Amino acid sequence: MTVQETTEAKRPWLKTNKKFMLVRYGHLRHLGLFEHNLAQVPKVRTHVVVKTDRGLELGLMVGHWAGYKAGRFRFEPDQMAEYYKAAGMECGCDCVGRFVRFATATDLSEYAKLGRLAIEEAQTCQQMADELGLQMKIVDAEHILGGERIIVYFSADGRVDFRELVRRLSAEFRTRIEMKQIGARDQARLLGDVESCGQECCCRRFLRYLKPVNMRMAKIQKATLDPAKISGYCGRLRCCLRYEDSTYLELKARLPKKNTLVLTNKGRGRVVDGQILAQLVLVELEDGHREAFPVEDVRILQAGEPDRAMTDEADVPEDDQQQ
Repeated sequence: MTVQETTEAKRPWLKTNKKFMLVRYGHLRHLGLFEHNLAQVPKVRTHVVVKTDRGLELGLMVGHWAGYKAGRFRFEPDQMAEYYKAAGMECGCDCVGRFVRFATATDLSEYAKLGRLAIEEAQTCQQMADELGLQMKIVDAEHILGGERIIVYFSADGRVDFRELVRRLSAEFRTRIEMKQIGARDQARLLGDVESCGQECCCRRFLRYLKPVNMRMAKIQKATLDPAKISGYCGRLRCCLRYEDSTYLELKARLPKKNTLVLTNKGRGRVVDGQILAQLVLVELEDGHREAFPVEDVRILQAGEPDRAMTDEADVPEDDQQQ
């Protein structure tokens, strides 16, 4: 089999000679591949109009600075899937639509106009929901650029029967209405602005997949356990606690556990505590004195192992000591 045949076997999509661009679109920052037939793509921040299963939408081309060669997105779907899998995330890397055109000034103006209109639509939807006695909070509304539909995002404690609400909204706006229930993190993605770190909320700025965050991550990083200080805009634990979790777990695994018997250059002792980032082990020696040692200067004692101090003399062979 030739090199070309091998390459085509590994990359069957090259036989179709299709070109794709990666686009971020929608209020929830969806990410997907869109087919196009351009010879080149701009290497600057560019808005595009794409066709999805929801209709015509305005999106932003991703990876424009180094992600394309001769108009083709450098990373293939299988490479993207492998990347997300290695990161423990799920991602649909199939083509989700097609490129229609680069956004014009008219498109951008129309999108801004629809954005203002969506605010009024969300208010109307909340008013109708209250009239029907529905226990739901309208978070946001998204008016698709092509006018095919209005997507209403709402939060609620449980399931809500909104069929009558949809009928009234359809009659009011004379277009298709899609209701989408979201959680606290997606609500922060839609409404969040600046966090306490001074940066825009991660879920709004770049995070596409919101993986679970738990209290263990806060504890291992020695963060304060005050909920007010470790909670984000959504009221849940901050997503940034996850960023360094794997590093903390790796460093923690190098330290001996508490109450482990160890041998140091100052004798035998028991592990009292450890400092993960500094990689120090706090040892209580047999005389009751406590001292911190680098983890590489501490050796764990096995059951029944003779008590021998870690000195230079201990490393000298017996024959040399007898001489």
